[in-house]
Amino acid sequence: MIRRYIFVVLSLSIFLVAGLKDFETIQKAKEAYNNKEYTKSIANFKELDGNSPEVGYDIANSYYKAKQYDKAIEKYKSLKDIDQHDIDHNIGNSYFQQKKWDDAIKSYEKALKIREDKDTKFNLELAKKMKRQEEQKRQNKKNKEKNKKDQDKKQNKKDQNKKDQNKKDQNKKDKNRDQEKKPNQQKKGDKDKKRDQNKKDQQKKDKSNKDGEKKKQESNRQKDDKKEDKGSTQGSQPKESKMTKTQKMTQKELDRLLKKLNQKKLPSMMYQASDPKKQKRGEEVNPW
Repeated sequence: MIRRYIFVVLSLSIFLVAGLKDFETIQKAKEAYNNKEYTKSIANFKELDGNSPEVGYDIANSYYKAKQYDKAIEKYKSLKDIDQHDIDHNIGNSYFQQKKWDDAIKSYEKALKIREDKDTKFNLELAKKMKRQEEQKRQNKKNKEKNKKDQDKKQNKKDQNKKDQNKKDQNKKDKNRDQEKKPNQQKKGDKDKKRDQNKKDQQKKDKSNKDGEKKKQESNRQKDDKKEDKGSTQGSQPKESKMTKTQKMTQKELDRLLKKLNQKKLPSMMYQASDPKKQKRGEEVNPW
């Protein structure tokens, strides 16, 4: 609980010395203070005697109410002939408003050494509590940042482990695929090799069949030639070893005609033996 300040009214003696004008100024300052127009109140108080401790005290209070705490502290510290307990109490309040807990605690403790006061003691305990709360808040923030940092580090490590594991799994997968690919490639190679060998064997077989067919044809041709040679006459010309297709056909046709003629049993030339007694040498006779 913040101690409530009592607006100080100048004593009757001051009023008698100051006169009516100062009284009007005091009234304006008091009215402005009550209306929370603290800056205006400060200006009015400054028109009065600046050497008066009471006026200085009211100016310091007005600075405090205007939330100009540094000026209030400075003014409080400059005052003399004012109850030091009240000065230290108000300085403590000014530090309290600035959340300068250590300075506020020192000021309250100083005031309590002068005189025990319920409000000062309350403010001292409140300042200590606020200090603990702020320290706890700072510690929580620090712990939170540390936890976040640790979590980020842990997460980064987890991500890295996951990345490494994925890489490992991928390498293993690639290795397995390569191992599966090798037998397939070997199988394909064996298949191609077998196909090539079959092709070669087939070509060899086709060549062998072709050669056999050629030999068979040659053998048949030779047999036919032999048969034709048997059926041909003595006067027929021997076959040439190498003839054109046209020559072969011509020769074959000729052999066929000759064979046909032989089958018709043409008369042959016959000579009768001459009787040396009846025939003269050189005399010709008809053959039939």
